[in-house]
Amino acid sequence: MPSQQILQEKIGEVEEIAELIKKHKVIGIASLQKVRAAQLQAFKKNLAGTVYMRVFKNTLMRRAVENCKEKPELSKLMEHLTGSNVYLLTDLNPFNLALRLEKGKVKTTAKSGDIAAFDVVAPAGNTGQPPGPIISQLNAVGLPTRIESGSVWINKDTLVVKKGEVIPERLASILSKLGIKPVEAGLVMKIVFDEGLIITEEQLRLDVDGTRKDVESAFAGAFALSLSVAYPTEDNIVVLLQIAHREAYSLSVNAAVPTKETIEDLIRKAHMEMLSLSSRVPTVEEKAAETEKAEKS
Repeated sequence: MPSQQILQEKIGEVEEIAELIKKHKVIGIASLQKVRAAQLQAFKKNLAGTVYMRVFKNTLMRRAVENCKEKPELSKLMEHLTGSNVYLLTDLNPFNLALRLEKGKVKTTAKSGDIAAFDVVAPAGNTGQPPGPIISQLNAVGLPTRIESGSVWINKDTLVVKKGEVIPERLASILSKLGIKPVEAGLVMKIVFDEGLIITEEQLRLDVDGTRKDVESAFAGAFALSLSVAYPTEDNIVVLLQIAHREAYSLSVNAAVPTKETIEDLIRKAHMEMLSLSSRVPTVEEKAAETEKAEKS
């Protein structure tokens, strides 16, 4: 009897999963490796209302996929139903979903074999540790030390591991004692199924800052080009009018065309030219007198 009850429960769960699959356009599969229960609950809370998140057994998910005859493209999911997973069902854009998960990552202490999420620098200062074995342990991972006021101090900021490098056991222990958290923990999206399309983890990774810089650079180039060819748009019309006004003004002044805007500059220019000319007149007269004197002699 208990086995029959368990069977009925599994059948009910498969039917529930199948209904969820039919209801949502996007199915995400994220790895549960190194994800703590508290983090999972935090993700569920943050995504509530937009993402249905739940841990299903892969066998039940396979049965549910098989039962969705009206969506034969779901068969593409089968090869990805391995390992310990949490399933995310939503109508969000897959890349939006991946970015939300990325932002939800938290820094945590390292264990032997973990990968550094960034360049890890042990800062100079008081470690808060009393003199003892800690000195040789710090020195063993390349940290210069001294004893001061009854505590062990690190002499200078020291890079102990670079981003992407494996953290050995000895260093992991030291970083933990120093309160440094060099590892990012969170949900890692393995794949997303979006209305028949499989999007892999690599394809979901977006360099948001790099893309923003590329767009800004492209806009700046297009803006400069539009100005150089005087192509009016909503974005550049004010600048084009300023350039046109400046060039027209310069032309009218150089061509001595009086207008309401240029008359003051034209008078000022004429006055300067007059002063320049008048300053040269005595010199011309002196040269003429010298020439006349030389002819008479």
